[in-house]
Amino acid sequence: MGGCVGRERGESNGQGSSRSGGRAHRKRGGRNEPLKKEKPKWKSEYPMTEGQLRSKRDEFWDTAPAFEGRKEIWDALKAAALALECNDHDLAQAIVDGASITLPHGSLTECYDELGNRYQLPVYCLAPPVNLITECSEEDPSDSSEPQIAPKKEFQLKVRLSTGKDVRLNVSMTDTIAQLKKQLQAQENIDVGHQRWFFSGKLLTDKTRLQDTKIQKDFVIQVIVNQPTPNN
Repeated sequence: MGGCVGRERGESNGQGSSRSGGRAHRKRGGRNEPLKKEKPKWKSEYPMTEGQLRSKRDEFWDTAPAFEGRKEIWDALKAAALALECNDHDLAQAIVDGASITLPHGSLTECYDELGNRYQLPVYCLAPPVNLITECSEEDPSDSSEPQIAPKKEFQLKVRLSTGKDVRLNVSMTDTIAQLKKQLQAQENIDVGHQRWFFSGKLLTDKTRLQDTKIQKDFVIQVIVNQPTPNN
C-alpha cells in the first residue's frame, strides 16, 4: 500500500480514491531532483468540468492532513501545486526547498519530508485533464463593446489561505482583486504584497473583477500567503 497519501497503482487518469491511510514509508537513500517545469498530462475516465475538478481537489486537500504526515508539509505541497499549475515555477521550487521536501523524481507526485515520510499527490491536483470541459464562455470580456457591470450586490466570498485557514469576505461582483487584497489585509493582517490569489488554477491579477472570474455561489478562491523570512 502507499504512504501518507495514495496507493501504488498504474492508473494514469487520476480517478478513484487517492488515499489508503497506510503507514508512512521511510525514505531510504535516494536523490533530490529539481522540480520539473513540465505539467503531467492525463485523461479523465469521463469528461470533467472545472467545477468537478475543483471539488475533487478541495476534497483531497481538506482530508489529506487527516492521514499520516505533517500538516505543515501538506500546506507547503498545496501551495507548491497551485504555484506550479499557474506557471510560477520559481515560487513552487522555493516553497519545496523552504519546507525541506525531497523530490526523488522531480515531481510532487512522490516526495518526502526531512523525517523520511512519503507524500503522494494525485495527478488531478497538479494539472487539469486533457478532456476538461470549460464551463465559462470563451469570449474575452475585454472584447465586448460595452462592459457588463454586475449589480453591486454584496455576498460572502469564501477565501482559503495556504495556511489552511478559511476566511469570509463581504464582497460584490464589481470588486477588483486589488480591493479584496486590501480587505483581507485589514481583516487578517496579511500584507497585500504577500498575497497571490488563484481561482480555477489561474492567477488573478489586481485589475481582475470578480464578475470576470465567473465565480458562483459557494465557490472557493485560493490565496497563497508568502510571509517574509525574519532576519536572524
